[in-house]
Amino acid sequence: MVRKAVGQVSLVEALLPAAFGSNQRLERIRAQVDWQPIEVLLQPMRRAPTGRPAYPPLVQLKALLLQQWYRLSDRDLEEALADRLSFRRFCGLGLEDAVPDATTLSRFRIDLAEAGLAEMVFDALNRQLEQRGLFIKAGTMIDATLVEADVKRPPMREGEVSERDPAAGFTRRGQRSFFGYKAHLAVDQGSDLIRKAILTSADIGESTAADALICGDEAAVLADKAYESMTRRDALAAIGIVDRIMHRRQAGKRQPDWHKWMNVAITPLRGQIEKLFGTMKRRYLYRRVRYRGLERNRCQLWLLCAAMNLRRANQITA
Repeated sequence: MVRKAVGQVSLVEALLPAAFGSNQRLERIRAQVDWQPIEVLLQPMRRAPTGRPAYPPLVQLKALLLQQWYRLSDRDLEEALADRLSFRRFCGLGLEDAVPDATTLSRFRIDLAEAGLAEMVFDALNRQLEQRGLFIKAGTMIDATLVEADVKRPPMREGEVSERDPAAGFTRRGQRSFFGYKAHLAVDQGSDLIRKAILTSADIGESTAADALICGDEAAVLADKAYESMTRRDALAAIGIVDRIMHRRQAGKRQPDWHKWMNVAITPLRGQIEKLFGTMKRRYLYRRVRYRGLERNRCQLWLLCAAMNLRRANQITA
């Protein structure tokens, strides 16, 4: 494939002061990651062997990470890459290199989703965090949060399937109906690093995705009452994981006092995951998905989780 040569230091850039256009946080994150295994993972992203030179996949992946951190649209990301030297340095672009335009970045993200590589990138970055000893593994908090669809919800009288986004679904929260998706996360207790992420339609129950969120090497699993299941409790006991799932009161039966005590003790521990959901929605604007369909929105979730983990790892080790 014809590939653009990027990252060569121009004479103008060589004459700039060392601190000019620098961003210490981006520099630390770039230095803390071994990008070579990620670059190898992205090799299938090579496009046609002929035609216009393409940007290296790693350059574009780093650009998509910047997009998560700074909450940029594709057009805004293109402009920021053209304007900010710190963004260019993080992506490996020289001062005189052309930057990928919004269409190129959008096409790359679509290709990443269709190739199923976003989850692999997320997992590969997590393996590096694990090798650095950043996962505590004292417990895994599991929970889910609702994320609105990017399309207008269909009228209930016309059915619950949207022609514009058939993958989105309806659910209820109290008296309010909700249309969109549900992000299920497994979060490392203590480090607040995301270990696993699953995106489903909003109508999929929390408990349905729970078993896939259990990593198997944690000391305990913490979850609210929606995840209670005797089968799950027995499975955790069988592999030596402490059960910290809250207890649901059985209809028509008095709840044992020790269930109440356990619930009181577990609530503030598992509740830490709610702070992470708050960060996703407020800082990263993840109240609404950006795209249509599970495939592309799953890609978005894995990119977001990877970006959040890299920033959190930088905070932990600063």
